[in-house]
Amino acid sequence: MSWNFALILFVLLVTTGIIWTMDRFWLSRARRARVNQALDLARPSWAGLPATEVQAREDQIRAEIGHIPWWVEYGVSFFPVILFVFVLRSFIVEPFRIPSGSMLPTLQSGDLILVNKFTYGIRLPVLDAKIIKVGSPQRGDVMVFRYPVDPSVDYIKRVVGLPGDEIAYLDKKLLINGKPVPRIKDGDYLEQDGVAYTAHFIPQFIEQLGEVEHKILVEERSYQDLRPISNFPYREKCEYLSNGIRCTVPEGVYFMMGDNRDNSLDSRFWGFVPEANIVGRAFFIWMNFGNLGRIGRFH
Repeated sequence: MSWNFALILFVLLVTTGIIWTMDRFWLSRARRARVNQALDLARPSWAGLPATEVQAREDQIRAEIGHIPWWVEYGVSFFPVILFVFVLRSFIVEPFRIPSGSMLPTLQSGDLILVNKFTYGIRLPVLDAKIIKVGSPQRGDVMVFRYPVDPSVDYIKRVVGLPGDEIAYLDKKLLINGKPVPRIKDGDYLEQDGVAYTAHFIPQFIEQLGEVEHKILVEERSYQDLRPISNFPYREKCEYLSNGIRCTVPEGVYFMMGDNRDNSLDSRFWGFVPEANIVGRAFFIWMNFGNLGRIGRFH
């Protein structure tokens, strides 16, 4: 969806840009020339008329002969706006809406977030080819990317595994390169089900993933069936076990997981996220119409 919108925005930018350029260097000059020619022809016949009448007739000629076609008027008017939006969302920040609860408790459904587009490098719009390397994803980053199974869909998860890492999720405990990721109990999270109008408590933990301390939800005693939903690239790098999964992350890809560990369709099911699919790092909630108190940065 994001890629389709970027393409539409690019087409609008090119179209309005061509119109703006044509008007700036050709059409506007042609209009002025026609108006001046008409005024030069008409002025001798206005000799002796009051100044107010002469001015009125000049204004009428300018309005009729110098009329700007609607497509030129709209193109010239919208070009600066479209250019600003295109540059902003292509190279600086892009807004997204959280559609599900897979990142609870960090992000809630309905959160409107901003994504930093240059943290991981400058990419060409539409083509998504990286032209300037700025940085790379780090463990703990909340990252937006194009879903590998369907690149037209944007996903948001947390970076868990970097290239070269061995990631294991066994008995609902996360291990990186053989070492358990530190986590401590932090009470319970009350999850509301807006469809069934029910609520239940989910155990909440504080997890230390890289330099980032964040909260996750895990029901340790419930059963979770981990199995691939497709034969994803580098499938041979993952081993599905009776109590979880173990993967070695290849070069150029990343292993992603949702903070709501029991309710997240992530790398445990569909594999790795290629470098080319990365959109940017999420960092700020700019609006939640149901809870204005959520506005602000998150980890």
